[in-house]
Amino acid sequence: MPNDEAGPARLQGGLVTLEELGSLAERGEVDTVLVVFPDLYGRFMGKRVPASFFLDSVARSGMHACNYLVTVDMEMEVVPGYDVASWQRGYGDFHCVPDLATLRRLSWLDRSAQVICDLETEGHGDERGRPLAVAPRSILRRQLARAAESGYRVLGASELEYYLFKETYESARGKGFDRLEPFGWYLEDYHMLQGTKAEGYHGALRRHLEASGIPVESSKGEWGPGQHELNIRYCEALEMADRHSIYKQAAKEIALAQDLAVTFMAKWRADLAGSSMHLHLSLWDGDERPLFPGEGALGPLAASDTLRWFLGGWITHARALAPFYAPYPTSYKRFVFQSWAPTNLAWSVDNRTAGFRLLGDGPALRIECRIPGADANPYLAFAASIAAGLDGVANRIEPPPVFGGDAYVAADVPRVPASLREAVAEMEASTMLRHAFGEDVIAHYAHFFRTEQERFDRVVTSWERERYFERA
Repeated sequence: MPNDEAGPARLQGGLVTLEELGSLAERGEVDTVLVVFPDLYGRFMGKRVPASFFLDSVARSGMHACNYLVTVDMEMEVVPGYDVASWQRGYGDFHCVPDLATLRRLSWLDRSAQVICDLETEGHGDERGRPLAVAPRSILRRQLARAAESGYRVLGASELEYYLFKETYESARGKGFDRLEPFGWYLEDYHMLQGTKAEGYHGALRRHLEASGIPVESSKGEWGPGQHELNIRYCEALEMADRHSIYKQAAKEIALAQDLAVTFMAKWRADLAGSSMHLHLSLWDGDERPLFPGEGALGPLAASDTLRWFLGGWITHARALAPFYAPYPTSYKRFVFQSWAPTNLAWSVDNRTAGFRLLGDGPALRIECRIPGADANPYLAFAASIAAGLDGVANRIEPPPVFGGDAYVAADVPRVPASLREAVAEMEASTMLRHAFGEDVIAHYAHFFRTEQERFDRVVTSWERERYFERA
């Protein structure tokens, strides 16, 4: 079992103010600030900046980065066809504005802090300083602003699963990402002994997240061999998306330090369970009162009209939201009959076969959407969910009747899209999303998702070679 080599000094972290960062820098405890922003995939991009220069300049004035970063594919290939940035426009810059509420020490990286930025346009006059509409954080901020206009605060959480391997990323690549050895060889859902075998890794991840200002609820073995789930605490939706992204960053970087590898692929092997990002939401008012509890009947629950209509809107628009929940062609291979991933859009109370569950009671009453995979960009997944729910409340959309039994075998229930192509067509046809996100944003992401599909369609896979090499 790998050891957690993080000593007491390295387990000091958490949210800091600029003044506290200055003191840490003076004492030599922090000398580098990672100035980052999420790209279309949800990855952090950015620069490492000396703490002295961050304090003297970047914290106040921000920094610049090339605007091609919201158009490139995962291999950093330049992709034509975007309006926001192109060869014709010269690939200029956007402005990265630090959100100082996100400034924190990262306990797993030596003498390092991190801040997450919002992206703004460059240019002159009225064109300068506008939120970059297609940036994932901008999209989520816009939906939260729409919620606030109606008097709502949005709280959320994401349950994130991953597979751990007795491989490095380099050894996995050397094997062609095939015949990899998971950290375990049997199904380990809730299994404490198997969890102990990998506790050197999972324990380090829990401790480093806690020490870096990201409170953890629990971790546990999941259904697949080597699969694990670690949950972080419910909070405001933007902060939750930030925590989620930092968690994924930490998981990979701590694995690197321990000569291990993790994957957040929604489906890394056809015969094993996929990895999800179950998404939870609830609405509260400005006085911190929960708005989902109520006296009305919603199936067997007592719930408010707000909850009923929010659920109705979310389910009604769920097919159009699918690209933001399952962004790659491979993502749709997770939606398999009786695989723990939903295949339909029914809702139920505490029933894991349905696409939506209602959970908790009193202030804990919330909606869980089980459709998103672990590969989803959390900013986009939260934004799309909030937009759908707000439309439900605004238009008083009723949900379907509560479902009971095995939803996998349900008849006459809308299905999760079967492919990225189908999902993108639903997204483009959604007047709700065009209104909530803007025509330019929908066009940008339709091109982004179609580019992923085109890249996938060109590849000859090992499955095809095994099947057809001799017998075709």
